[in-house]
Amino acid sequence: MKALGILPEIQETLDKDKHHPMHGFAAVYSQQVEWGDMDSFGHVNNVVYYTYAQNARIYYNSQLNLFNEKTFSVMAASSCQYFKPVTHPDTLWIGVRVKKIGNASLIHEYTYYSTATNTIVASGESVLVYLDKDSGQKKNIDETKKTAIMAFDNFKMI
Repeated sequence: MKALGILPEIQETLDKDKHHPMHGFAAVYSQQVEWGDMDSFGHVNNVVYYTYAQNARIYYNSQLNLFNEKTFSVMAASSCQYFKPVTHPDTLWIGVRVKKIGNASLIHEYTYYSTATNTIVASGESVLVYLDKDSGQKKNIDETKKTAIMAFDNFKMI
């Protein structure tokens, strides 16, 4: 079954491998590892993973058209756990999905999969809070957007 947020070349791999760790993600972002992403220790620097997560989150949000003129989001918290080093050249597939929908917030979770080593190399989480652009106050996520997120992610509210 084709997911909207998964590129055809990734979907092809997932269709062939029913146990692939990227199954279950509505959005999988393809991130090239650049030479400049590495530090003096010869692997991708830890802070670069946060940029990768940002790219994947923007990709996810754009699939659902969650951006608009009256609302913006701020990062309230983020974390990343590193399992294996990543080096150039590599392409990471970053699975992103919503873990929890709050009144005015979303918790996203990320899984970073290295195509060079065929393994999960990191995982992370972030909390986004939505604010009204005019007042700067928290802005509840409207029911239409919550419904769209739940449908896209095959998410069930608890």
